[in-house]
Amino acid sequence: MKRTKIHTTKKLEKLIKKLISTDQNVEYGKLGKWNATVFYVDRKKCWLLTNGITKYNVILTDIKSADLKNIDSIFKNAFYAQLIYDGIITDFENLESITGGLIFLPTDNDRSTTAFQNQRLYELDWWKYDFGALENMPIKDLTNRMNTSPIHIGKGRKMSDYTDSIREMRKIITE
Repeated sequence: MKRTKIHTTKKLEKLIKKLISTDQNVEYGKLGKWNATVFYVDRKKCWLLTNGITKYNVILTDIKSADLKNIDSIFKNAFYAQLIYDGIITDFENLESITGGLIFLPTDNDRSTTAFQNQRLYELDWWKYDFGALENMPIKDLTNRMNTSPIHIGKGRKMSDYTDSIREMRKIITE
């Protein structure tokens, strides 16, 4: 069975100790690895998950410890809803086969992705003031704003190396 590896930050790792696996021998699925971090809005725990290859973001809001047993379906539903919102059309069964089960791992110290996530959270902090409470925040819209920010993929400095997360995710999902 395919599994999707999600490396957590130390902060998130402390919150989900029971879910953390030490089995590093799992092969990466089609989407590669993800990195997850925790942030707070109105004292509610939210997760920012970022795909390592495409820098595509998914936000899970108001995650309580009781939700952890269903975290696979919570992630897949949020991921699917975000894909639809971003105009990447696929069916849920296709997404299910691409992601498989989730496996949470300790941090991989991917500084590039951590810096990327910190920048997105900084932007989110600015947008938070426009909406106030978490319930008023259009999470899919805010995540879409993150996913349409220009990103650099590749080694060169050509304009063609710049893209956005939605375009990159569409390439992987529709291949």
